[in-house]
Formats: sequence, C-alpha cells, structure tokens
Amino acid sequence: MHHMNKGDGETSYAKNSSLQNKIISVSKEVTEEAVIKMFENHIKTPTIGIADLGCSSGPNTLTLISEVLNIIHTKCQHFGKNSTPVFNVFLNDLPSNDFNTVFKLLPDFYTKLEEEKGKNFGPCFINATPGSFYGRLFAKKSIHCLCSSSSLHWISKAPPGLDNKGKIYISKSSPASVLKAYSDQFQNDFSEFLRLRSEELVGGGCMVLSFIGRSSLDPTSDHSCYQWELLANALMSMVSEGLIEEEKVDNFDAPYYAPCVEEIKTEVEKEGSFMIHTIEAFEIDWDGDKDNNTNNSPGQKVAKTIRAVVEGMLEAHFGSEIMDDLFLRYSKLVDHYLSNNNTKYFNFVISMFRNPQT
Repeated sequence: MHHMNKGDGETSYAKNSSLQNKIISVSKEVTEEAVIKMFENHIKTPTIGIADLGCSSGPNTLTLISEVLNIIHTKCQHFGKNSTPVFNVFLNDLPSNDFNTVFKLLPDFYTKLEEEKGKNFGPCFINATPGSFYGRLFAKKSIHCLCSSSSLHWISKAPPGLDNKGKIYISKSSPASVLKAYSDQFQNDFSEFLRLRSEELVGGGCMVLSFIGRSSLDPTSDHSCYQWELLANALMSMVSEGLIEEEKVDNFDAPYYAPCVEEIKTEVEKEGSFMIHTIEAFEIDWDGDKDNNTNNSPGQKVAKTIRAVVEGMLEAHFGSEIMDDLFLRYSKLVDHYLSNNNTKYFNFVISMFRNPQT
C-alpha cells in the first residue's frame, strides 16, 4: 500500500513536493486546452464530474482541481452564463493516503471559492475516493474531466520473480528478462487503466495525464532509471558494512516504470476508446526549483523529494531504523553524480478524449 510520507514534518510529502508542483505548472497549458474543449462539448450539462487520480496530500492536493474549476468558471463568464454547472469532484489515492490532512484543507478551500467566484458558482462537492486507479473507481459515464499528475509511472506492482541482484529497478547491468518483465507489467497496467477509465468517462470527456517517462527506446538510459541506481548503491553500501542483508536488496523491486512515447501510443491505440489530442515532453531538474533558495545541496534536495515519495515502501521492507542513514548516503551519492552530470527527469503530459462512438 504505497503512500507519500504523511503529515507536515521535515520528511513529509507536504514539505517536499515542489518538484511535483512544478510539473503541474508546466502542464497547465495542455490542461487548459483540454478542459475548454471538453466543456464546449458539454456546455449544457448541469453537473460536471471531475477526478484527480493520485491526489496525495499537502499543498498540491487541490491544485489540479482548482485549475479545472477556474478554467470552467472563466469559460462560463465568456459565454455570458450567470451560473456554472454543479461540480462533483473526486479525489483519489490509495486507502493508505493521508486523507485526513486533505479534509482539513476543504473548509478554507470552499470559503476561497465563494469569495473569488461568488454565490453563483457551483456548488462544488468534493469527495474522497480511496482505491487503486488500476481498479474501477467511479460510476459508469459519470466523469467529464480526469486529471492525474506524477502518478502513472507507479505501476500496480513490481513484476514477480525478477533476477536482478543488487538492484532495485532496471539498470544497465539488469538481464534482458528484467527489462521485458517491467515493460510487460506497464503494458498490462496502462491498458487496464485505459479500459477502466473508458467506462467511467462520458463521450467527449477528457483525460490529462502527466508522468515520468523517457525520451529513448532504451529503458536503461540514465534519465529514466539512474535515480534508482544511486538508491541501490546506497543500499549496497550498507550491505557491505553489515547493516542490512544483501538478500533484502535482491528481494526488493520498485513498482515503477518510465515508458517511452511509442509504448504509450501503442496501448492507447490497442485499447481503442481514446483519441490522443496532445503529447508534449519536457525536462525537469532532479533538484526541482533552482529559484527556491535553501541551504540544502542538490543532493539533499533530491534525497528529501525521493524520501517523501518512497520511504513508506522502503520502511516496510528494510525497517525504519536505517532510513536516516540510507538517505544521508543517497544525498552524498546524488551530489557527486550531479557534480559531473546534467541528468534530468523526462516528463510527458498527454491529453486525450473519450471516443463517443466506442
């Protein structure tokens, strides 16, 4: 049950998610174009269903939803409408997500909506929908706009039975069987994701998805896997000192996959329910926002971001007592690596529309 670090402490996702916020910001233009096109298709619809898959908790939780609401409100004003549709909003993440922190944000969020948009806006009803997005989440044809940011690179599970000694993800030294197993798992998961969403979205409804991918066909390229290579190196340094068992490293594989554009297009075309409208790619620095001045080194920034995302998984497998030491080692390895390399995260933002004829 994967989840971001809870609460608002120093290692929490709430305090270490500026990278994800930047990805939302860079994706804004594609989101706006897709939402406007969707709304023009459903201008007379009295109730609009909106979903955010992988909402997590913290300052980014309501950002995507706010953008969609703002776009529709602005479009209603443009058309001279005195009121907006009713909004049914669904925030989805795994049941282990810190939904309590999300709920505490809602009173201020509702107050701000009324202050900025007036009493003729909405109303807006926000619901939590716990569950994996590799399963059904919503009623048939109930969603008009579905967004997901920084989530779909998480696959439903690590492929079983991998022989990937000393590694926790795809690596240049991984056997070809490991590369194929990860690719197969992504294909199965993404195809199922599309099939399920096709049941939940109305005809002409839109999806805007942004997630980490890769620019080349080679899944061992540095920008798609080297952050995991360095984390494996940090773990193996602890193995060499007798702090953890090597078998534990061999038995841990990350439920993650960074696809290339060809893999994405193939699954969309095979499933057949969606028409791709836009695919854009962009790069993001590993250490996020360079204008965000802190006393942390690039390696410390990366380690904090990664820790906030994967610590729950690692803690369940290796135990909580090694986490501080592990991420200190990781930050030093990242600092050394970034001092000699300019590797960045490669991201996709994709908008697609539900085909009314299928």
